[in-house]
Amino acid sequence: MTYWQNKVVLVTGGAAGLGGRLATHFARVGARLVLADRDAAALDQARTALREGPTVVHTVVTDVTQSASVAQLFQRVDDEFGQLDALVNCAGRSGRGAVVDTPVETFQAFLDLNFLGTVRCTQAAMGRLLASRGHVINIGSLAAKMAARYLGAYPASKFAVAAFSHQLRLELGPRGLHVLLVCPGPIARPDAGRRYAAESAQLPEAARQPGGGVRLRGLDPDDLCRRILRAAERRVPELVVPRSARLLAALLQLWPTLGDRIIGRMTG
Repeated sequence: MTYWQNKVVLVTGGAAGLGGRLATHFARVGARLVLADRDAAALDQARTALREGPTVVHTVVTDVTQSASVAQLFQRVDDEFGQLDALVNCAGRSGRGAVVDTPVETFQAFLDLNFLGTVRCTQAAMGRLLASRGHVINIGSLAAKMAARYLGAYPASKFAVAAFSHQLRLELGPRGLHVLLVCPGPIARPDAGRRYAAESAQLPEAARQPGGGVRLRGLDPDDLCRRILRAAERRVPELVVPRSARLLAALLQLWPTLGDRIIGRMTG
């Protein structure tokens, strides 16, 4: 029996991307799943694929920017399972733009989805997770530790996720809650280099590349998922991938000028 056998895991943004991959990995180790996403068609596809095995999976069309929708999601969790052992906050999006040209409304939209969506779901889940001494797994980014050029409103929204995760850990860790902040670099995907072509058309070429042009090999999403599950099982507080980025993040705190020069070289 695995650690996750029969545990109830809720994944927001669970229809595709990293959330979809995580759902597959949780299913392989015996978890019972609730997948939440705004895309009903993609949820149907994900449910069909996962039900080819013995996994118990429920899908709920959910908009994490709407409190009423989040409340309905957790009512469904209660109705189907009556418990919750892990919440994976994976719903979110990235983008491109020069920071001074990014409209305030774009900052608001990124904060509402990437940050406040995490807050809404975590607050709604908290009583259930404290009862199970469960896990909050917040999917951040290297951009939650350090900014790069031409990422628009994205770093600000992910820095907020990092701060929220730290507060949760300090306040509720003593009560049994495990909080894991995951900060991955760019993840390998088929549309890398083309995904942001339209919104970066007036920006330097590096802005069109994964991570705003950061010179890192795209992470294998399956390897990343395995690392996330292991980190949760071991109840570690943070997972930064690649590990070398932890050193750069520490350097930025100790010597910002040198850290900025290194980031400048790394991002072209």
